[in-house]
Amino acid sequence: MTNAAATAEKMTIGTALAEEFRAEGATTRRVLERVPADKLGWRPHPKSLTLGQLALHIAAAPGRLVPVIQKTEHEINPGSLQFPEPATTGEILAAFDQSVKDSGTYLDGLTDAQAHAAFTLRANGKTIFTRPRVSVVRMIMFSHIFHHRGQLSVYLRQLDVPVPSIYGPSGDENPFA
Repeated sequence: MTNAAATAEKMTIGTALAEEFRAEGATTRRVLERVPADKLGWRPHPKSLTLGQLALHIAAAPGRLVPVIQKTEHEINPGSLQFPEPATTGEILAAFDQSVKDSGTYLDGLTDAQAHAAFTLRANGKTIFTRPRVSVVRMIMFSHIFHHRGQLSVYLRQLDVPVPSIYGPSGDENPFA
C-alpha cells in the first residue's frame, strides 16, 4: 500500500472535506480577487444581487454555516435573509479568509459519527429537509458556493474583467499553456 493510500484509509470524512474545501478555496479566492472595487454596486439585472452582494455571499456563507450545522436542527426565516453590500474588495477577501479558517477548523474536527448524524432545516415551522450533516455540508459549503462562483465568473465576464482559470482554461487564462 502506498503512503497516499494508507493516509486516505485513515482520513475521516471531515478531514477529507476540509482538504477539498481548502483546495476549492484557493480557486474561489482567485475569482474573488478579480472583483473590481469600483463596480461593487453593479448588477446584471434588477432581480440579481449586486456584484458586491454576490461576492460577499460567496465569501461569508461557508463560515456562517458552521454555527448552524453544529446543531441538529435550524429554523430559518426566509424573510430575514439579507445580502449586505460590502464597501471594498478587501472586506470581501477578509470575510472569505475568516470563512475558510472557520470552516476548515470545523471540518478538521468533524468526526465520522457527527458527519453521519441527521440535521434538519425548517422554515416557518415547516421541515424543508432532514439529511446527514455531511450531505448538508456538501450542499451548502460546496455545491451552493460553486454555483455562485460560476455566477460571479459570468458577472466578471460581463464587466470585461479577466476571468481566472477555475477548472481549466478560461477565455483569459490557460494553466496548461
